[in-house]
Amino acid sequence: MVKKALFVRLEAKPGKEAEVESFLRGGLPIVQEELATTAWFGIRLGPTTFAIFDAFPDEAGRQAHLSGKVAAALMAKAPELLAEAPVIEKVDILAAKLPQ
Repeated sequence: MVKKALFVRLEAKPGKEAEVESFLRGGLPIVQEELATTAWFGIRLGPTTFAIFDAFPDEAGRQAHLSGKVAAALMAKAPELLAEAPVIEKVDILAAKLPQ
């Protein structure tokens, strides 16, 4: 069961939307290697607004992800791709339906 999650809002710089989308698509193979990342979604909310939603069984899994390769790559690319720093929200999951 997932109990912890992250919602990360990303606002692309003008003209960098395709690169942000590509970055998110490229993150999938990396997070597939993370055993404690139960679910991960790269999301487009609007023309320049993107997000990442990911879920974990516990706080240790969430912290492992925050210390992982995708988070490091995002922070390294943020000044180039994003209009502002990523807004990272730690959230608790109250209910979920996941494949078994």
